[in-house]
Amino acid sequence: MERHYILFDTPARDLLYPFTHTRPVAAIRVGILTIREKWERWFKTSASFLTLPYLQEKFPLQSVFADDQCVLINGSVLPDGGLVEAIRGLKMGQRLYKDEILVAKMVMGGDLGQLVVEVGLGSDFEQLLAEGGAGVDLGQPTACDRINYQESLLQLIYPWDIFRLNDSALRQDFALLTAGRTSAPISASNHVSGVENIFLEPGAVVEHSILNGKTGPIYIAKGAEVMEGCLIRGALALCEGAMLKMGTKIYGATTLGPGSVGGGEIKNVVMMGYSNKGHDGYLGDAVLGEWCNLGGNTTNSNLKNNASTVRVWVEAKKEAIPAGTKCGLIMGDYSRSGIGTMFNTGTVIGVSCNIFGGEFPPKFVPSFSWGGVQPAPYREQEALRDARQWMQFKGQQLGDIEERLLKAVYAAVRGKS
Repeated sequence: MERHYILFDTPARDLLYPFTHTRPVAAIRVGILTIREKWERWFKTSASFLTLPYLQEKFPLQSVFADDQCVLINGSVLPDGGLVEAIRGLKMGQRLYKDEILVAKMVMGGDLGQLVVEVGLGSDFEQLLAEGGAGVDLGQPTACDRINYQESLLQLIYPWDIFRLNDSALRQDFALLTAGRTSAPISASNHVSGVENIFLEPGAVVEHSILNGKTGPIYIAKGAEVMEGCLIRGALALCEGAMLKMGTKIYGATTLGPGSVGGGEIKNVVMMGYSNKGHDGYLGDAVLGEWCNLGGNTTNSNLKNNASTVRVWVEAKKEAIPAGTKCGLIMGDYSRSGIGTMFNTGTVIGVSCNIFGGEFPPKFVPSFSWGGVQPAPYREQEALRDARQWMQFKGQQLGDIEERLLKAVYAAVRGKS
């Protein structure tokens, strides 16, 4: 009898557009690792996804037999030691709740097929009922099978939660990844403080820079490079193959995912992977998906001139809602900006957009848009061509699965071409 860990989506996933247009919630990177990778580290085994049909091909569900145990975990929740122990303690049929949020449930593999139908993942997903806006209706729990979790949770609800939780998540991941290990040597060419909070994996390159680990941990992965003259205040994570160009200024709580490039001035930013902000310009309180590129001197505002609340467009709600006093740029996968682009506070750019021009674009640009002040629809074949060329520039290929996924997003947002 095997035990499978399955990270499930709920209808609340739509509140995380544009990032969940192209991935399950648990595939989002926050801190050093994606949510899935965090759970896998804690449980020391692989985990899979239960998500929308058009995403399931790229993010598959594990093969499950009838007598296997399946631990279903809400994909929007980040693990910690207390939560992991509570989930490990679940017995068959028990559910773990935080207030009205279903966090986890244990079921038999033979019930999983029916579960897919119950939560609507086999149809239009419209029947999937959110309990309290963030759970799944798997039947009403009885008093004996419901367990209430008393501790606090870290959970992604809106896109700006990714950068807001990044400091806490990065510190947790740093502890998880470095426990009982010793950092590779730090070159004497650097000026370092808080060395106990700095960890270099073998193969990381850091030269002639200032690293301040007293403000938060600094994690440099295998193959990552910090070029000369960088000024770094932790917390910072450079994932495998990521790079900071010469003279980059990092103000903390920043993650550059695998293959990403940072330059200029960066504060409280998450780049999920293979994205570039390689030149001067300011990026703060922002999230970039994968395969994004910001042209030279692209800058976002993260604070209104009157310091009032920033309202951010939530695509699924079709309205702007308060997101606090600081929020910069939210940009979906495969989107790009031309040189000198200026983004206003709380701007949301969808999937596969090409933004350019000398004036502020709208604060919400739908997926597959092309242009500046009044973006036009981006034709499907041209968008796919440009995504393919950008991936080739980064040494990778747009595969058939990714192409089908992007076509599904295009059809949903722009209609069939």
